[in-house]
Amino acid sequence: MQRRLSISFVAVCVLFALLTIRLMFIEKTSGERYEKKVLSQQEYDSSIIPYQRGDITDRRGTVLATSVDVYNVILDSKVLNAVKNTNEKNKKNADIIDTTLQYLGMVFPDIDIAEARKIIEEKPDSQYYVLKKRASYDEMKTFSTLSTDKETKDKIAGIWFEKEYVRGYPYGSFASSVIGFCSSDGNGVTGLENRYNSMLNGVNGRSYGYVSEESALEQTVIEAINGNTIVSTLDMNVQTIVENEIKAWNDTRINEENKARFGSKNTAVLVMDPSNGEVLAMATYPTFDLNAPRDLSAFYSEEELAALTSEDQFNALNTIWQNFCITHSFEPGSTFKPFTIATGLETGAIKGDEIYECDGGEQIGPDYVKCMLTHGQLDLKASLGQSCNDALMQMSYAIGAENFSEYQHLFGFGQRTGIDLPGEARTDTLIYSKDDLGRTINIATNSFGQNFNVTMIQLASAFASIVNGGNLYKPHVVRSIVDPSGNVVKSFSPEIEKKTVSSEVSEEMKTMLRAVVEEGTGGIAGVLGYDIGGKTGTAQKLPRSAGKNLVSFIGYAPQENPKVLIYVVVDEPNDPDQAHSVFAQEIAHNIMVQILPYLNIEKADPTLFAEKKEYTPMFTSIETEGTVHTEQTGEEAPESTENTAAPAPESTEGAQQ
Repeated sequence: MQRRLSISFVAVCVLFALLTIRLMFIEKTSGERYEKKVLSQQEYDSSIIPYQRGDITDRRGTVLATSVDVYNVILDSKVLNAVKNTNEKNKKNADIIDTTLQYLGMVFPDIDIAEARKIIEEKPDSQYYVLKKRASYDEMKTFSTLSTDKETKDKIAGIWFEKEYVRGYPYGSFASSVIGFCSSDGNGVTGLENRYNSMLNGVNGRSYGYVSEESALEQTVIEAINGNTIVSTLDMNVQTIVENEIKAWNDTRINEENKARFGSKNTAVLVMDPSNGEVLAMATYPTFDLNAPRDLSAFYSEEELAALTSEDQFNALNTIWQNFCITHSFEPGSTFKPFTIATGLETGAIKGDEIYECDGGEQIGPDYVKCMLTHGQLDLKASLGQSCNDALMQMSYAIGAENFSEYQHLFGFGQRTGIDLPGEARTDTLIYSKDDLGRTINIATNSFGQNFNVTMIQLASAFASIVNGGNLYKPHVVRSIVDPSGNVVKSFSPEIEKKTVSSEVSEEMKTMLRAVVEEGTGGIAGVLGYDIGGKTGTAQKLPRSAGKNLVSFIGYAPQENPKVLIYVVVDEPNDPDQAHSVFAQEIAHNIMVQILPYLNIEKADPTLFAEKKEYTPMFTSIETEGTVHTEQTGEEAPESTENTAAPAPESTEGAQQ
């Protein structure tokens, strides 16, 4: 017996040895083939875990753009049919399909139950069919509770939820041209959403594993990395005030007679901190809803919309999505005059004690360039305060083409500011070269802001340097970038690009700009008790004969160490007589009345503007010798005047470059 057992043991060992050798041989020669065959008999479960795009907030943390989680309702026909078959064998709830569809209809009334039943019957092995896209969290939670509730969990099977995110804007059209919006694939199209797209986006995670026939799952999860949060320089309260006042003013320009939809072609306001280049508010009107950016119903009637071709719609959308403050270029008009005077003072071409004789205009070759009035004798302060074209032209002759051209570029005209928003317009081809400025007619008209183009952000940044001591800051709309854990990834400190004027010239300019508001053409912008300086502007657009005007006001407060700068532009105000900077001044005044106390800017003198009354927009043109003249109507540069820089606003206006 012992011998037999020994022989049997040896035989078994030999068989195991042979089997082991055979397995090693198979593994060596055919292991990969058999591995693939085994894996092909298993099911591979893999799902994407979407990242959450980062928020955009104002400077105090108010969320302006966020990603809200939504859930796709997924039907798994294979599981549902398998549960049904199992129930039938075990004599449990054989109507699992009916009860599942019943509860689906209760929670999601917009799901087509008949279609769902058809999918279950016709595609019994389907494991992924979207019954509803972007169900809310509450809907998902309600159904999930039913799926786990003691009384109903055995009546539901084969339904699961796929999480994704949808971009939402809690305040609709608020700061729409700055914030921007996302396309259906979650990437930014305009504004900060576009400019900081890579920082806002994260990295998808993944859940994966092998599922056996018994549904046992060895699962591995790589978590998603969410996007960073963009903290902007915008102040929600300032932006709200600006937008409300723009709309209120536009509403006053609409009546039964004109049948207009808007009070102007464009109205735009820019509010900055001149001491660091931060943008506190940037608004354009008319605007659009970020949650429905392709809705044109506010701009066209139903009949007009029906008549639009796809190309027309594309062009219309491109127009309303643009940010006037950075994408449009225009002739600035008299808001450029402070730069001419600052150039003269800085170069020594103007001493400050000059007296200019305004006799109504200048004869330059065959062209007569008019002033709005015959002012008589004016000193430097009065020349700016009364916005005298004749005096400015005389200053330009003293400055000369070389100095004028050099300081235009020093102030940043003809160059992009580099603001951190997409679509900033180019103006390098829309200003005169030094050689072109050698022609008297060109430097003369340039001196008071005609026949060359600027953008709002360009002029505002340059103006800030005049009143802040001479520092040209790079404008920006983002303060910092914060990761999902709250750590600051990057901070944006004030960036001085160059020195434009000396602190002494800056002080001289502020004295004159203050006089513009207190004694000159900018009185409507004044606010009771506050020390404000600024400059008005009216530029007649090309063709001059069309009577279309762009009016503006740029100002700052307080006089000492300015903390806020406001620039208002009204493009083609809806009024028979457009050429009045008062339109822009009204808006600026109403905004400053509210934001100056909010920004804790102290009053300088309680009696300043004590006798000022609210302005009623009723205008009377000043008539001289049978011809109507208004401030900077642009008639100074007749259409016959050669313009080699070709800055025609009509060909560049609205062009996103």
